[in-house]
Amino acid sequence: MDPDRGKSSDSSTQTGYLEMISHSPDETQQLGKNIGELATPGDIYLLAGSLGAGKTCLTQGIAWGLGIKEYTLSPSFVLIRELHGRLPLYHIDLYRLDRLEEIADLGLDDYFHSSGVCTVEWAEKALNLLPPEHLLIEISYLGDTKRHFQVKSSSQHYLEMINKLKPLVPADQKSGSS
Repeated sequence: MDPDRGKSSDSSTQTGYLEMISHSPDETQQLGKNIGELATPGDIYLLAGSLGAGKTCLTQGIAWGLGIKEYTLSPSFVLIRELHGRLPLYHIDLYRLDRLEEIADLGLDDYFHSSGVCTVEWAEKALNLLPPEHLLIEISYLGDTKRHFQVKSSSQHYLEMINKLKPLVPADQKSGSS
């Protein structure tokens, strides 16, 4: 495990924030692929956004970045899908769950404390139940294929990941305070 994991980031000296615009599903998947290539054991990515915002599309890219060849389907009906590549990917979807008790009863801690990578779709439904150390990715719908991404770190580990992602974002996709 990363020795910097768990250390709080000092936002006064470095920004743990990336903002960008995706103009197509391909660009969304490329962001995901970049994240997957940087992924380390135990990473947790919380995905927030409305229906159709691109959470599963981003997760597909993360899977490709982990070397997973199979197509990533939304696990809405099964809640959790497990895929295997360079690291296991636990694709968790909270869409069908409405009560915090239902989410708490899933036993997600086993996944969060594993050597795999977790993506949690609809994370906004349970932020107070999810691990405090994570990469939060908020996706907003701007048009048929255009999306706004806000990527936020919660620790030194994810701050370093964001700083590695920033140079990979093409100039025409940069937005706001990236």
